[in-house]
Amino acid sequence: MTVYVDDMHLLPLGRFGRMKMCHMIADSTDELLAMADRIGVSRRWIQKAGTAGEHFDIAMSKRAAAVAAGAVEITMRELAMKIRERRR
Repeated sequence: MTVYVDDMHLLPLGRFGRMKMCHMIADSTDELLAMADRIGVSRRWIQKAGTAGEHFDIAMSKRAAAVAAGAVEITMRELAMKIRERRR
């Protein structure tokens, strides 16, 4: 099981005002929530809970914390492919 963070922060889409954001997904809901707890992201910020697109939008500081905790860095394209695979 793995947690992933994408590179959305490199694109204009990944900017929220001055903040740069990315997505955090995982192979399972339990693992996603465990990582959120570990890096200090509130569970109430989960997006699309219970669906194939379940994720958190996280800031760069939380992204760095997730990577330090073992999350794998992927591209937005790779993230989209993972979500597509889940829908099957």
